[in-house]
Amino acid sequence: MVTLKDLAQRVNRSVTTVSRALAGYSDVSPKTRELVTKAAADMGYIPNTMAQRLQKSSTDTLGIILPGYGEGFSEPFFTEFLAGIGKMSSKYGYDLLVTYVHTRDELATYKKMIVSRRVDGFIIVRTLCVDERVKYLCETGFPFAAFGRVDHDNCFPLVDEDGEYAMGLIADHLAERNHKRIGVICPPQFIKSAKVRLTGLKKGLLKYGITLDPDLVQIGSFDQKGGYEHAKLLLGLPDPPTAIVGFNDMVAMGAVHAAHDMGLNVGKNLAITGFDDIPMAEFCRPPLTTIRQPINQIGGMVTELLIQRIKTAGDTDFEVQQTILKPELIVRESSGG
Repeated sequence: MVTLKDLAQRVNRSVTTVSRALAGYSDVSPKTRELVTKAAADMGYIPNTMAQRLQKSSTDTLGIILPGYGEGFSEPFFTEFLAGIGKMSSKYGYDLLVTYVHTRDELATYKKMIVSRRVDGFIIVRTLCVDERVKYLCETGFPFAAFGRVDHDNCFPLVDEDGEYAMGLIADHLAERNHKRIGVICPPQFIKSAKVRLTGLKKGLLKYGITLDPDLVQIGSFDQKGGYEHAKLLLGLPDPPTAIVGFNDMVAMGAVHAAHDMGLNVGKNLAITGFDDIPMAEFCRPPLTTIRQPINQIGGMVTELLIQRIKTAGDTDFEVQQTILKPELIVRESSGG
């Protein structure tokens, strides 16, 4: 492997001069910089990125910590989201470190990674109403950006969808089709997005004089299996719902399978809606009515916000950037078209 010393001997300059020329320092003449750059290309010199990172006290690495046993983090949603993060990280020359930990060790892992300087900043996803991760990172001043908000003090870079508005669209859609007994399958209410969406659905239905029956609200489901099990409970009631609102597409697809197994014709006997518009939603049978949000793009947007925050670390005049997206209702056959 070609070293800086080899390169310095080739151009008859000191190792320090060669190093500064490659780093683009202004105290090296353009002629010398051009000479060094050409020689490096000719010799196939590959810079020691680890040494460079140590020298500038940064890792050029972004971190995302996911609970290893947390439900819902194997959803296609997170595959799309991580792809967006990876694409934007690569564009700016950053590596991505994805770490899975037990939920009880999550906050300790943040502290350990900060102390050991393994990453330059964190991306937080699936924010909680009261989120200790957000609180800790705000207190320490360590760079982070989030997909989602918390109940209080949203004074950090974030991207979020307007979940209340989105569920208002679902409420309009179902009420206009004369559905009055509406079932709900959603994650726990300590998750901020779940709380906002349920509030939005209730508000949206109240405009039509419809009140959600507490017996038709199933809480605790993230994935297809949970959607299937909770849908069977709802559909097995003496007075079952005529529509089921899944708070993500995988839950909704589980409900579709449950309805099929119980001999129901989804789109005719029963309306089902989802949220996210993951790629497979369009190919569900029947195709799924859902809320579309650009998942891959959101991953990239959050990453870009984090990188901006890293570059302005220590800047007291840094302006916190936040983007709230307006989702779109995609009507397909699962809700009667």
